[in-house]
Order: sequence, then structure tokens, then C-alpha cells
Amino acid sequence: LLTDRSYTERCVKRFLEPFRLSQKTLQDISSRLTQDMIKGLGRHSHHKAPVKMLPTFVRATPDGTEKGDFLALDLGGTNFRVLHVRVNEDEKSVLKMDSEICAIPQEIMTGTGEQLFDHIAACLGTFLEKQGLKEQVLPLGFTFSFPCEQKEIDKSILIRWTKGFNCSGVEGRDVVQLLKEAVRRQGDYEIGTVAMVNDTVGTMMSCGYRDQSCEIGMIIGTGTNACYMEEMCNVKRVEGEGGRMCINTEWGGFGDDGSLRDIQTQFDLEVDRSSINPGVHIFEKMISGMYLGEIVRLLLVKMTEDKILFSGKVSEKLRTSGAFLTKFISEIEHGSFQRILSDLGLQWSTADLRAVHLICDTVSSRSAQLCAAALAAVANRIRTNRGLDHLDTTVGVDGTVFKKHPTAELRSMVHKLAPKCTLKFIVSEDGSGKGAAMVTAVAQRIAAQCGYCVLGQDTQHPSFLQLLCL
Repeated sequence: LLTDRSYTERCVKRFLEPFRLSQKTLQDISSRLTQDMIKGLGRHSHHKAPVKMLPTFVRATPDGTEKGDFLALDLGGTNFRVLHVRVNEDEKSVLKMDSEICAIPQEIMTGTGEQLFDHIAACLGTFLEKQGLKEQVLPLGFTFSFPCEQKEIDKSILIRWTKGFNCSGVEGRDVVQLLKEAVRRQGDYEIGTVAMVNDTVGTMMSCGYRDQSCEIGMIIGTGTNACYMEEMCNVKRVEGEGGRMCINTEWGGFGDDGSLRDIQTQFDLEVDRSSINPGVHIFEKMISGMYLGEIVRLLLVKMTEDKILFSGKVSEKLRTSGAFLTKFISEIEHGSFQRILSDLGLQWSTADLRAVHLICDTVSSRSAQLCAAALAAVANRIRTNRGLDHLDTTVGVDGTVFKKHPTAELRSMVHKLAPKCTLKFIVSEDGSGKGAAMVTAVAQRIAAQCGYCVLGQDTQHPSFLQLLCL
């Protein structure tokens, strides 16, 4: 029995060898990402860059003096949320956050753009009535989780619909303007200026209200992405030299030009081939929640076919794409084996249990290490940009992969790859809601400091959102 167990372990470790990345390899990957970031920021090179480095037109993070009432809309699926957020300067806290979830019927998801935005405006009006806010004109943060080209903080052009939406007359148009027009058609309430907010930026901003040193936002969930505060002089696609701007890296696309081919395993290649977008978001497919479970499933199938696991008997359930959920990895890492494997129709031995734990741990560890390499690239860039001997900063984080999986390996590897940077991690509390409101709160603070009309209604002066770009 001991010999069988030892043989199984040796065979499994041999299979997993390509998933184990040395510190030198991770350092090299971090350097590659740095070069792609520079390419993405360039005026003439960004269109070919796999890492898009999108300007967000957010020019400041919270300083703790923000206060007031704000609205937020979060649209990214078959439901959308409306939120009312009240922040208190004295307590540096969100005193109140009321929200309501509104469904989007299938016929509206595939109807006209006017129908969609009229539905959103109607639901927003109903929410304001319930909250007793209909007579107030409040600024609004709009998290719109579809591919957009952001022109200004209050102007964002929809590139294409995803996630089952196909509303006519919206692609190629400014979604902020469409929302404002729908509110005007509603006719019984008004909204202030609207700030378009990426969910990663929202994560950074929601954490930034609690910790003013937060200048990086990171999401490791179904997908992965990061943003950070870049020096304006390096953002060649936007006019202006002074200050900083938050950049949405879109680092999930790292490797789309083939630069990560040397570390992709046969299982990564299979996951990519069978995905709905082959060749796209290669980095994301190696580390995020949508794909980790499938990588483990493919490993289990191959090792069983090679008679290393489960007596060589592959169940039909295990052969089914998507059957091994990413959440199973964290459950197995915490010791929950038997129910999961039994539900997959597998007959297991003690050696199989040890092997499955090792497989899950290895795939999860690689995800953490690759994420650490990317985060180290961002931290090192900030430190170099500012000419600092040592950088102390905070990372606002969201996403189930970060929350559910052990993070010690990520933290340890970041320290090794960015030894002159000390990073503190804060888990975001509702970045797409509170964070969206905080973007408008920061903009309102800046506008008030500059003496402009904070609701952007003064046609003789820039709106407070435009002030963020000065």
C-alpha cells in the first residue's frame, strides 16, 4: 500500500511539474508585464498592446473628507442594483447604504436601447420615491460592466454587448447620455452628474475611503483585473502632464500576443481552445475563478486515463466540461474531499485523496504566484515612477478567488518579487456600489475646493467631473 501511494504521488508530481514556476521565471513574467504596460500607455503603441492600460479619468483617491449623499447604479447582468450611499466625514465611514435589486426581463435584454434605459430610469425613480429622495438632485456613479471606450469620466462608448444583452441602438453610443435621456423622459426627478466607474476602480475607491494610502485596486474572482494611480506624464493618450490618473490595466489580456506561451501547459491550451473566446485573456484563463476548476478537471481526467488515479475509471460526470467547480478547490484545500468526489461518481482510495489535494493546491498556488508577479509589476512601477527607495501602499481587493483561497503564498511572493515595496491588503466592501459612489464623492470634493458648481449645472464652468481631468 505504501509503495502504491508513493508511486501515485511521484506520477502526480511529474504531471504537475509544468505548473511549478521558479522565482526567476516569475520575475521574468513580471518584467514582461511591465513592458506591456509601457506599450499600453503609449500614444502610438497602445492599439497593438495586449494589456490595454485604459485611462479612467479618475484623477484622485479619497482623502477622508468626503461627505454627503450619492447614488449608484450597477449594471452587469440580468439584474441591476440601485444604491443610495451616505458618507460621513467625521466618522470616515459610510453611515448608510440602501439598495434595491431590479430584474431585467429577457425581452428588454434583447429589445431596444431606449426600452432598456427607460426600464432603468423607471426603477431608479421608484427607488428614489421609496427613499424619500425624489426632490433631491444627487450625483450618480454608474458601474456598467460591458466593454466600453471611456472618453471622459462622464462619457463612455459601448463597444459591444456581452452576457446575453443585445439591445439595438446602443453599440457605438455614449451610455451616460442614453441614461440621462431616459431620466428626462421619465420626467418626475433629476440626477446630478454621472461618473462611469469600472468595477476595479470602484474596488480601489471603496477601500481608499477607509485607507487613504490605497492606490491599487485588484479583482481576482470570475475574472481578474487591476488598476493603479499612474503619473499623468506617462499617460500619452490623454492631454496633461501634472498629477496622476487611475489606469485600468485590463491585465487579463496579458499573453494574448503569445508572450506567455512558454508557461502554458497542455491543460491551459485546452481550456483556451474550448472557451468562447480562444486566444483572448490568456492570463485570466490561468488564474481566475472561471477557469481554475476546469484546469483541475482536465488534470484529473488525464491522470485517470493514464491509470494514475481512481483505478483508471473515469466517470461520465468527470468527463463533463465544467463539472469540477472552482469552489471545489478551496473546499478540498480545507479538507472536504469525500462528498465532492462521490458526487462526481468517482471511487477513491486514500492515495487518490492525497493526489487530488496536491493537484488543487498546485493549481491554486500557481494562480497566486502569477497574480503576485503581476501585482509586483504594478507596485514596482509605482515606486520607480516616484523615485522612491521604498514604497508603502495599500491594495484594495475583491473577488471570490482571493477571499476563499489561502493568500499567504500571494503575499509572500509579492514580497520576494518587489522587495522594496510593502503592500497592505484590504478586502473591498461592495466596490461596484459604494466604490462607484466614492468616485462621485471625490469629484464633488475637488469641485467644491475649486469653487465650481458641484452638480455640474453651471454652463459657464466645467462640471466637477471635468475638473478631475484638469
